[in-house]
Amino acid sequence: MKHLLACLLLLSGFAQAQAQARFDHGHTGWDSLVGKHVKWLPDHKQSRVDYAAFKADRVELKKVLDAMSAVSKAEFDRWPREQRMAFLVNAYNAFTVELILTRYPNLKSIKDLGSFVQSPWKKKFFTLLGEERHLDWIEHEQLRPLYGDPRIHAAVNCASIGCPALRNEAFTAAKLEVQLEDGMQRFLADRTRNRVRAGQLEVNAIFKWFREDFENGRFASVEDVFARYAVQLSDKPDEQARLRDKRLPVAYLDYDWALNAVGR
Repeated sequence: MKHLLACLLLLSGFAQAQAQARFDHGHTGWDSLVGKHVKWLPDHKQSRVDYAAFKADRVELKKVLDAMSAVSKAEFDRWPREQRMAFLVNAYNAFTVELILTRYPNLKSIKDLGSFVQSPWKKKFFTLLGEERHLDWIEHEQLRPLYGDPRIHAAVNCASIGCPALRNEAFTAAKLEVQLEDGMQRFLADRTRNRVRAGQLEVNAIFKWFREDFENGRFASVEDVFARYAVQLSDKPDEQARLRDKRLPVAYLDYDWALNAVGR
């Protein structure tokens, strides 16, 4: 009996190890989907999502989501930091697309999926790391407090035009630093969401909502962010100099919650 129990435990451990080894840290399934269904606008600063095409590819999307949901907390905790971050960002973006598809095309904004008593980001509609989760859990209980990189705000996508662009490639551990930095640069160079105009800096509301994240050690203040990305925020040397010297007053733009669908 002891020998049988030992064999069963050994087989169970082997099966678990095999399941863990099968997770694709290249995120090739998600990479393929966004490569096909996410389109950069001509300036390559904003993207739009072909939700109709995603809906037609729902079987492939389900495979991606199921693979993410199959990852256990114990397995996740053993991964290096960059693998965990890439997994969480991709999971947020993939499950956001899935949430939109639950009602698409009969919605104009992700906010249409909420109610007076619950925001769409608080809906528990998927399983991750062994428990039922909502999107806010990924962003506000994992990525923001545990990883301390404010550039994640230019990586996670809330399916809205006001949000930094959804990339047309998956995040991976090997490319994470380059992808996070590229996302911030594209976002801050997008004149529809961040710009110098009439003697002041007009920036996306994300910098107001998550100001504390941009003052977490990577930057001393949110104004340091604007100084760091002065070249992206303005093409004019005099304005860039004023940004670096933190001499421009800052105003926050209204956020555009319209769905980031193709044709918008």
